[in-house]
Amino acid sequence: MKQKYMVELTNAERTYAHDVLECRETATGFRKRASILIMLDVGVGKPESHEKIAARCGVSTVTVWQTAKDYCENGIEHALAFQKPENPSRPALITGEREARIIALACGEPPTGYCRWTVRLLTEKIVELSILPGISRETVRRTLKKLNLDLT
Repeated sequence: MKQKYMVELTNAERTYAHDVLECRETATGFRKRASILIMLDVGVGKPESHEKIAARCGVSTVTVWQTAKDYCENGIEHALAFQKPENPSRPALITGEREARIIALACGEPPTGYCRWTVRLLTEKIVELSILPGISRETVRRTLKKLNLDLT
């Protein structure tokens, strides 16, 4: 099977990868990716399959493929660097003002016919009052638990 990304390290890159491997303070992820690049190098001979390299390095075949892709598209520095996720986490659904309104609602009088608030009742009331367009019971529970206002 023909590989799409062929790794051919220059002498300087090969030396850099070996230096990364030899340094004791190098993080495990950097060491594994450096090992992958050295094993994929076609400049020293025919490389093994991605499956064999993954087994030897203790990573998945996707990691081997991604490391080769990063090297071919962006160079050795990018291939060995820590990769931050491209999609940052979602913004918080409950802001300070919304949290204050939820807490005020939970501390207030329960609806008629009930002796206390439940998480389910709070969730329904929050949507009814348009504090939030939609919210799960778990989010309400976590918000209340954060301030030790557990309703259970």
